[in-house]
Amino acid sequence: METTHCVHVGDARDLSGLDADSVDLVVTSPPYPMIEMWDDVFADLDPEIGDALDAGDGEAAFERMHDVLNDVWAEVERVLAPGGIACVNVGDATRTVGDRFRVYQNHARVVEAFADLGFDPLPDVLWRKPVNSAAKFMGSGMVPPNAYVTLEHEYVLVFRNGESRSYPPGDDARYESAYFWEERNRWFSDVWTDVGGERQTLADDALRERSGAFPLELPYRLVCMYSVYGETVLDPFWGTGTTSLAAMAAGRNSVGVERDAGFVEAFADRASEAPAVSRDVNAARLAAHREFVADAREAGDDLGYENEHYDVPVRTRQERDLRLYDAASVERVDGGEVDGRTAVEADGGSDSFGDCTYRVVHEPHDIEE
Repeated sequence: METTHCVHVGDARDLSGLDADSVDLVVTSPPYPMIEMWDDVFADLDPEIGDALDAGDGEAAFERMHDVLNDVWAEVERVLAPGGIACVNVGDATRTVGDRFRVYQNHARVVEAFADLGFDPLPDVLWRKPVNSAAKFMGSGMVPPNAYVTLEHEYVLVFRNGESRSYPPGDDARYESAYFWEERNRWFSDVWTDVGGERQTLADDALRERSGAFPLELPYRLVCMYSVYGETVLDPFWGTGTTSLAAMAAGRNSVGVERDAGFVEAFADRASEAPAVSRDVNAARLAAHREFVADAREAGDDLGYENEHYDVPVRTRQERDLRLYDAASVERVDGGEVDGRTAVEADGGSDSFGDCTYRVVHEPHDIEE
């Protein structure tokens, strides 16, 4: 099995290089409106946002920031195939602008935008992120009434583009893409407490300051939950390429869009780690399943079915063909550096959508003793 991973240096509000209905899944984490680290990004895209913040008009800035995101969501609707899923990781923001403190509910605005585009909102995930601070409230210390709770969670919002997708009966790729029964129970819980934040390890200090804490486990889990081997995942806010790395590890194609060519070039080191990442992830999944099997057998449960590719019993008939694939090799095939001059024109334009492209060869994960 081979997959292709393309990154385009450009603006996600214009995905004209992608055909309509050409991607199967969207997994992304946009800049969060009203989080200060993203102010300059939004102001570059719409100078009136900076003017509103300078004037102390938080509500106007909030509205215009979501107007920027709404243009991206409209493009997502165009390129996402019927029945395709969009997963958006976003957090709310608390902030004082002028003399007013409030929470800015980004998740509510994103839900509204997708619903207006005709998507069906599906049950979302509350991602409970670990925090280092021992303080559980802010504001007035130990006396009422002006304290407020800290935000220790983000959302993974899930939307379907129309009716559920259908596959031919006995589709091999779909059944090989199955997850284990116990993974299903954990992954499809509406509260995730087992996914930690992750600081991006970038050598460039400026790039690191503009990167988010988007752990690999988050897109990897979503890719496995909502797509099939060989399908295509889009991340219109690509950043450091964590979604593409997850797709490489999970045997899916990927497309990313990123405004900063520096991030795209820095991804070369991460891409080279894909074989080790995929082997480790697959080994961990099998090891966890074996622990589940051992516990079940100790309780007198033989589970009832056997997996065809690994010497392990499974709970359901649908898990019999489950098969894991390692990224055996990664090759960069675009033939040039992404520095705004070589792989792409100085203005960020390109004749092809993939300004930086990787090809990954996948092989079945070896049976472990």
